[in-house]
Amino acid sequence: MKIVGISGSTVGSKTRIAVEQALHYMQQEYTEVDLELIDLKEYDVVFSDGRPYQDYTGDTNILLKKIMQADGLLIGMPVFQASIPGTLKNIFDLLPVDAFQHKIVGILATAGTAKHYLVPEQHLKPILDYMHAWVLPKYVFMEESDYTNNIIVNQNIINRISKLSDELVYYVDVVQKHAGITPFV
Repeated sequence: MKIVGISGSTVGSKTRIAVEQALHYMQQEYTEVDLELIDLKEYDVVFSDGRPYQDYTGDTNILLKKIMQADGLLIGMPVFQASIPGTLKNIFDLLPVDAFQHKIVGILATAGTAKHYLVPEQHLKPILDYMHAWVLPKYVFMEESDYTNNIIVNQNIINRISKLSDELVYYVDVVQKHAGITPFV
């Protein structure tokens, strides 16, 4: 079972911290799961220009393959201007429309204020649905006040990240074992 956590921005640190929190929890609880962090800051990704995904080279090609070979995804996103970051949207634009078919996806969202709570619901989930992902119904939303010195200090948030991680592993396992579905490659 391969689960990839994506830190979906090239700026800031809170989204990566949240994704790392979830991956660390899964690493401790589910040693059989192959986990990988993709931080978009570490990749030189080109803008989508309409080519088939196989025609991209370099970091873009590497990143797309890692995402498409995953059985499950944990997508972390900050909220910018009441929407998802353009860098994350570009990744979706680079992928084929059915790239997330038979993949379970969990969502972690960070924002400066609770006013952006519905951004994952209204902006990210429709994209993932369009791309055929099986999105976990509940996501974890975090605010600035949930962090101190780049550490998540709100125990409720930590518990919710753990629960989301448990659900992600559980449903990826169900799909793999009981439905006999293999990842899109």
